[in-house]
Amino acid sequence: MNFDFDEDQRALADTVQRFVARDYTFEKRRAILDADPGWSRAVWQALADLGVLAINIDEDYGGLGYGPQETGLVMGAFGPGLLLEPYLAAAVVAPALIRRAASADFQEEWLPNIATGETIVVLADADARDAPVTEIGGNLSGRKAVVAHGGCADLLLVSARCADGSTGLFAVTPGADGVALRDYPTLDGQRAADLTLNNAPAMRLDAVGAADAIDAALDIGLAALCAEAVGIMEATVAATTEYLKTRQQFGQPIGRFQALQHRMADMLLHLEQARSMSYLAAMHCTAADPTARRRTLSAAKVTIGQACRFIAQNAVQLHGGMGMTDELIVSHWFKRLTAIEMSFGDTDFHLQRFAANLAREARAA
Repeated sequence: MNFDFDEDQRALADTVQRFVARDYTFEKRRAILDADPGWSRAVWQALADLGVLAINIDEDYGGLGYGPQETGLVMGAFGPGLLLEPYLAAAVVAPALIRRAASADFQEEWLPNIATGETIVVLADADARDAPVTEIGGNLSGRKAVVAHGGCADLLLVSARCADGSTGLFAVTPGADGVALRDYPTLDGQRAADLTLNNAPAMRLDAVGAADAIDAALDIGLAALCAEAVGIMEATVAATTEYLKTRQQFGQPIGRFQALQHRMADMLLHLEQARSMSYLAAMHCTAADPTARRRTLSAAKVTIGQACRFIAQNAVQLHGGMGMTDELIVSHWFKRLTAIEMSFGDTDFHLQRFAANLAREARAA
């Protein structure tokens, strides 16, 4: 397979990398994290000015019409900076879902504003176990737990169980009657919210096929998440290598100790395996065959989840006690990689999904 990128793709990645290095330093991120609401509208507008909010939106709606490969390059470049803004939720998953599930009129109303950063739309999909969202008479009732960046959304796309037993997708406006959001920070500094709906007004976006559209959009998001993980792991390995070159023990850099060299070699092996699987995920995340698509993406998530855990834990161990301090970015990379391993289904979930889809393909053959 050819994993080379063309000139435009490399320029896109370079642009985002320069933005992170110049305008989203570790110190600036900490200031954003410590301030209310835990993310920056000014940064969001700066991303819109760069054009990266438009890459997953068709040119007909003011976007750039790019795809998963370009999204992966952007997410990988964002990775080391640990972006707090809702890029994955609002600029990757939401446009992919709107493109598949909404009418042309709805797309024309919302997609251009997403591209320019004026509007933030996020998906609320995972049901709380005790009160899944149901639709009765066009209104919604129930709860959604851990809605990524739900507190900053101008519009929520809510999946719900309809009266006929199907899954529907509904647009809900935060602040409307019967809509309550409880916003909070997560382990890695990102924001999430618990959504409670009490006979809340909603507009249905689809007639049929909402479940398939949601699955397809989440698979695109999963591929993007894998790319972000690779970007963070690459930075983590580089920082750890540099630390081993400078940290002195017994009159010499600890990087000269063979046992630590073996650890670094294993970390590099996990990184390169994860990178290859990330490219594979980007290539297959829009495949029409859902069984083959899910199998490939689950294989990627398992490989990358294992790499996240191995690289993050070893980086902290090799840095010693300082590896867990807030003053060192390694600890923040550790938290984000830990969260990524558990996001969009953890490693155990995707092992099971991989096996189930592999068995389904075998029966079909």
